[in-house]
Amino acid sequence: MELPNIQHKMKDKNFVNKIIKYIKMNSHNREIKMTHVCGTHEQVINSSGIRSILPKNIGLISGPGCPVCVCPSHDIDEAIYLAQKGVTITTFGDMIRVPSTTSSLEKEKAKGGDIRTVYGPNEAIEIAKDNPNKEIVFFAVGFETTAPSIAREILAGPPPNFSILCSLRTIPPVMELLLGLGDLEIDGFICPGHVATIIGIKPFDQFSKAYRMPTIITGFEPLDILISIAYFIKQLNDKDFHAENEYDRVVKPEGNVKAQKMMEDAFDIVIKQWRGIGRIPGGGFEIKDKFSEFNARKKFEVKIEKSVDIRPGCCCHLIMTGRLVPTKCKLFGKICTPEKPYGPCMVSDEGTCHIWFKYGKYLEL
Repeated sequence: MELPNIQHKMKDKNFVNKIIKYIKMNSHNREIKMTHVCGTHEQVINSSGIRSILPKNIGLISGPGCPVCVCPSHDIDEAIYLAQKGVTITTFGDMIRVPSTTSSLEKEKAKGGDIRTVYGPNEAIEIAKDNPNKEIVFFAVGFETTAPSIAREILAGPPPNFSILCSLRTIPPVMELLLGLGDLEIDGFICPGHVATIIGIKPFDQFSKAYRMPTIITGFEPLDILISIAYFIKQLNDKDFHAENEYDRVVKPEGNVKAQKMMEDAFDIVIKQWRGIGRIPGGGFEIKDKFSEFNARKKFEVKIEKSVDIRPGCCCHLIMTGRLVPTKCKLFGKICTPEKPYGPCMVSDEGTCHIWFKYGKYLEL
């Protein structure tokens, strides 16, 4: 069977059935484990019931694809420290509620801290311009998809009372780390299409070449996911391993070269701590020294002695690395709910626990 892209197939029921049939006939009842590193992919998989229509031998494993979830307590503690010193903290809405070592930005706001939700750094800069006598910090969380917009603002020269607390992470290094986990055996990756839109195909192709495994760059419709699973199985059967660009209606092989240049000019790629996962070489961005006046850590000499990423009883570190499903955590749906999240994976719409709680049909991998 030919496996075309989905340009004109979104609502073609017969085509969808052909893809499902292809998956079932060609998986040959052998165990196949696919890991994705994207919260949006996990949303699509759950909301559309994809796991329920796949053969039981195919596992879709949710990895660390939620930027809010992997933001370490240390970084949140830094933001809390600044808020307690009278600095105005601006950040994305989900970050407000993420539990830290002993508090959260939401709790600090309730105590009187000036903490505001914004849609992006440009909005935070407008707040800085409107309040020249206040120090405004944008707490920047995200992956390569978020980094270019922040780099652009740094390069444009924001107002002197504006700075950035940078907690941006990079995806390919954490994929490499997952392959080194002895208790997580996977056959390949379904890769985030929006990240590939920025960085291109080459950073993902290394996994196919070095580890001889499928790496499928994937879009965000249910049919995107199904076609990518079919591509994945085809590569396993043919033993023809390469980075397959299923999302070629958006992703160019070279990615967004202008965005890459902005990131290169504004950031260094450094060792970064990922919540519950550890220090990852090349795991994140930090603002270059020549822009240190916009680096909140240096501007305010922020120093946090000790932070705790995973609270007692929480299993988020196992869930984010695909070694446990949410329903195996004793706190899930009891002590830990979206209304009162105990762990980071229950906070964001992209968190695995939040997604499993929301859609209610919990299927084992």
